[in-house]
Amino acid sequence: MSKLNILIVEGNLKEENLNFQKEGIPTHTESLKDSLSYFKKDFKFDVINPSSDEDLQSVKSKLPNYNGLIWGGSSLNIYNDTPEIRRQIDFMRECQKKVKNILAICWGMQVAVTAAGGEVKKAKRSHIGIANQIIINSNGLKHPIYNEKINNFNSPAFNYDEVVTLPKNSICLASNQINKIQSLYFKTNNASILGLQYHPEITYEKMINLIEFRKDKLIDNRKVFKDEDEIQKHISFIKKEILVSNKDQRMLELKNWINIIN
Repeated sequence: MSKLNILIVEGNLKEENLNFQKEGIPTHTESLKDSLSYFKKDFKFDVINPSSDEDLQSVKSKLPNYNGLIWGGSSLNIYNDTPEIRRQIDFMRECQKKVKNILAICWGMQVAVTAAGGEVKKAKRSHIGIANQIIINSNGLKHPIYNEKINNFNSPAFNYDEVVTLPKNSICLASNQINKIQSLYFKTNNASILGLQYHPEITYEKMINLIEFRKDKLIDNRKVFKDEDEIQKHISFIKKEILVSNKDQRMLELKNWINIIN
């Protein structure tokens, strides 16, 4: 495979990444680089944070030069409509005009859907560290993103929100009992967009660290758990998944996307 020029879009605000670093948790950009490099060493990565980077125009002029773009996760909620979120949506619209291949993961998928005219709302139920029993549908089984993927799989995931209205001409590829849209594919302008609501690029170990990092908010604000005992039981459940999880299968969508754009 030839050298690939990839733009990574960081979805978290700078302040959140600083909080990650203080706790020794890799940023989502660092996780993406590490996981992609597991399958292919020869990448040229550029990184942009559209919420805070001032010189977006110079990056916009280079967008057609990238083989692909990956837009990662974030702790933001798109319906909050802050200036930082609006900057991300505007930048995604520009990317959808100029980048041929976009892999949009979790928050990235929600931004891509919103920019293309779809809708994201708060979900009735959340994925906290893991998504269970993701089923690839007949359209997904035909798509190369799921080449050699075992159907009915679990994956690292962390989301409170979900896609409720698909952009025009979108195709749902996979679902589970919590989110009807676990993955999707659509074309808009010049872009082919693959969206994943879950995180093949993030380890379960990092998900456990994120749960511990966010435990007070999960109990007091999000009210996902009633107390720390419930959190520890959930962490134990994820640790059992680590014992049976296969790394190559867990991250197979990344490998397949690399093959798609190469």
